Amino acid sequence: MSASQETKKVIGVIPARFGSQRLPGKPLLPIKGKPLIQHTWENARKAKNLSALIIATDDERIKKAAEEFGALVVMTPEECPTGSDRIAWVSKHTPLFHDAEIIVNIQGDEPDINPAVIEDCVDALIEHPDASLATAVVKIHSREEAESLSVVKCVRDAHGYALYFSRALIPHSKNGCYCPDTDYFKHIGIYAYKKPFLDLYPYLPKTPLQLSEDLEQLRVLETGHKIITILTEHDSLGIDTEQDLRRKVERTT
Repeated sequence: MSASQETKKVIGVIPARFGSQRLPGKPLLPIKGKPLIQHTWENARKAKNLSALIIATDDERIKKAAEEFGALVVMTPEECPTGSDRIAWVSKHTPLFHDAEIIVNIQGDEPDINPAVIEDCVDALIEHPDASLATAVVKIHSREEAESLSVVKCVRDAHGYALYFSRALIPHSKNGCYCPDTDYFKHIGIYAYKKPFLDLYPYLPKTPLQLSEDLEQLRVLETGHKIITILTEHDSLGIDTEQDLRRKVERTT
C-alpha cells in the first residue's frame, strides 16, 4: 500500500434492514450459531484499509444483536429507500464520517465477502481519480448463472470502467443466445464511494434505466458518473432466498 493510500480515512458500512420481502428478518437468521450479519461483519473487519466499520440499521432488533457481538451501530430513518441512501444519511449525520474520504458499502447479506475485495475496491478508487465509485465483478463460468435474472451482469470497457449493468444476458450476441466463447461478468454488490459523490447521491434523480432494471448503480452511469470495476476471483454468495440460506448452511457445517 502506498503512502498516499495510508493517509486515506476509509469507513466501511454494512446497511441492514429487517423487512426483507423475500426473506424477512434476514440479517438475524442463524448460520452456525451466529446471525448472518455477524459473518459479514467478521469478514469485512479483516480488510486492512478500513479505518472503521459500522452497521447502519433502522431496526432495534438488529442494533441489539450487532452490539452484542461488538459492532458499532448507527440508527437510520426507516424511509431510506436504498442501501446507498441509508449510507449517505449516516455519512451526513455522523461525526465519525466528516473527515472520511472513502466510504464502502458492504452488503449485509453476503456473509462470505472476502476482505481482499474490499481492499482492492478502495485501491482502485484511489488509483482512478476520475471515478466516483468502485465495485467488483467476477467471471461467470456457467450458462445457468449467465442467463439467470437474479444474477446482475456487467459489461466493461478496455480500462475496466463499467459500461452497463443488467439482469439480462449481456453482452448479448446477435443470435440472442448464450455464447460459451464470450466473457460474462457477475456484479458483486460492493461499492466504494468518494465521499463528495456519496453526499451528492441522494439528490440525483431516479433514472429510466435504474427504474427499468431496478439497479441503483445505473443511476450513477445515467447521470454521467464513472464506475471503475475490479476483476476478482473471490465470488460471494448473496443470501436472498430460503434456498440460498440452506446452501450457505450446508457449506458452513
